[in-house]
Amino acid sequence: MTEIAQKIEPASVQTREKLLAIINKTEGWFGALGLAWLAPLFKIAIGHNIKNQLVELRHTLLIPLIGILIFLGAWGVMAPKVQTSLGTIPGPMQVWEQAGNLWDDHVRTREKEAAFYARQDVRNAKLVAAGKEDKVKHRLFTGKATYFDQILTSLITVCVGFLIASAIAIPLGIASGLSKSVAGAINPLIQIFKPVSPLAWLPIVTMIVSAVYVDTSDWLPKSMVVSAVTVTLCSLWPTLINTALGVASIDEGLMNVTRVLRLPTMQTVTKLVLPSSLPFIFTGLRLSLGVGWMVLIAAEMLAQNPGLGKFVWDEFQNGSSQSLAKIIVAVLTIGIIGFLLDRVMFALQQAFTYSSSR
Repeated sequence: MTEIAQKIEPASVQTREKLLAIINKTEGWFGALGLAWLAPLFKIAIGHNIKNQLVELRHTLLIPLIGILIFLGAWGVMAPKVQTSLGTIPGPMQVWEQAGNLWDDHVRTREKEAAFYARQDVRNAKLVAAGKEDKVKHRLFTGKATYFDQILTSLITVCVGFLIASAIAIPLGIASGLSKSVAGAINPLIQIFKPVSPLAWLPIVTMIVSAVYVDTSDWLPKSMVVSAVTVTLCSLWPTLINTALGVASIDEGLMNVTRVLRLPTMQTVTKLVLPSSLPFIFTGLRLSLGVGWMVLIAAEMLAQNPGLGKFVWDEFQNGSSQSLAKIIVAVLTIGIIGFLLDRVMFALQQAFTYSSSR
C-alpha cells in the first residue's frame, strides 16, 4: 500500500502542475473577457495557494457582487417612491419579469414564423402536385420584429458602421502620423467635425442616402445604411487620432533605419509602423466602438430605424403600465452589450499586441 501511495502522489503533483500551467496561460484571457474571477476559482479547485486565491477572489468577485447587490437594494427601495406619468419606477423584480415576457414573445413569434412557412410549403407542394407550378409563391414572414430581433439589427448596424470607420480612420491615421503635411491638412477637419452630434449628422445622412442609395436590397435596407453611416461619421475620430499618435510616437531612430535601407513605403508600414502602433490603434478602436454603440441608439431613436433605439422610443410612446420596465430592460441590455463589445476588442488587443492596458 505504501508503494502504491508513493507512486500516486508524484503523479497527482504532476497533474496539478500541468493544470496550474494551463490556468496561468489562460488567466490573461479571463481578465480580458471580464472573467478574472475564474482563475482563482480554478486554482482553489486544484488546491494551489488557497489563502492567496481567496484574497484574489474577494477582489475580483466578492466585492463587485457586493456593489451590484447594494445597487439592486437601493434601486428596489427607492424606485417605488418615484412617481412618473407611466406609474412608479419598476423595481428589479418587475424589470426581470418584463425581460421574461420579452423572451416569451420572441419564442411565440418564432413559432408563428415556423408555422407560417410550414403552411406555405404544404400549399406549394399541393400546387406542384396539381401541375400548377406557375402559382407557387414564396412569401416572407411579415410578423413584428421581436426585442431580440432588434438587438441583432443594432449589432449588425454598429458592426457595419464600425468597420467602415476603421477602414477610413486607420489609413488616414497612418498617413497623418508619417507626414506632417497630411497631419496639418487633416487636423482642422478633425477639430471641426469631431464635436458634431449624431443628431446633427442624421438629417444630412438621411437625405444623401435617400438620393444615392436608390436600388435598395433586402439584406441591406436603407434604414440600416442611414444608421451605419451616422455611426461611421461619429466613431472614426478616436481611431484616427490614436493611430496618428501611435505612428508619430515611433522611435525616430527606427524610422531613420528604414530611410537608410531605402525600404519601400508599404514595407515600412507593414514591418515597422503597424506593429509598433498597434496598441494605440486598438485603444482607438475600443473608443470608436463604444462611441459608435452610443451614437447608434440615438440615431435609431431619432430616425425611427429598426433597432434597440426604436424599441425604447416605441415603448415610451406606448405609455402602458409595462413600458417603463421594458425601457429599463433595454437600458440594461445596451449597457451589457457595450461592455461585451469592449471586452471583445480588448481580447483582440491582447491577442495581437505585446502591451495593452485595461
